[in-house]
Amino acid sequence: QVQLVESGGGLVQPGESLRLSCAPSRRLSSTADWAWYRQGPGKEREFVAGIFSGITLISETIEGRFTVSRDNANDTMYLQMNSLKPDDTGVYYCNVRELPDTYWGQGTQVTVSS
Repeated sequence: QVQLVESGGGLVQPGESLRLSCAPSRRLSSTADWAWYRQGPGKEREFVAGIFSGITLISETIEGRFTVSRDNANDTMYLQMNSLKPDDTGVYYCNVRELPDTYWGQGTQVTVSS
């Protein structure tokens, strides 16, 4: 079993930036896929960004404002979020697929409000 711990959420004003981190409780396989999802108030959980077999994918709804990366040295995934909008408000979840298992973090709250 793997625990994923997200951090970096908070309350920011529109236009500001945040960087989220996701760290696993043990080192994961180099073939694992990593992703960020989010769930806004009254909305379904949606894909934000991820790294799949070394290929980075970003949801089109993000419009180029976010960047996903992973630090191999400390096995941590990051989500750099710039030009945040109120619609970005929600709980952000880390997801890792290390076949045959899939793991979810507990989520970190991001609130964008003036």
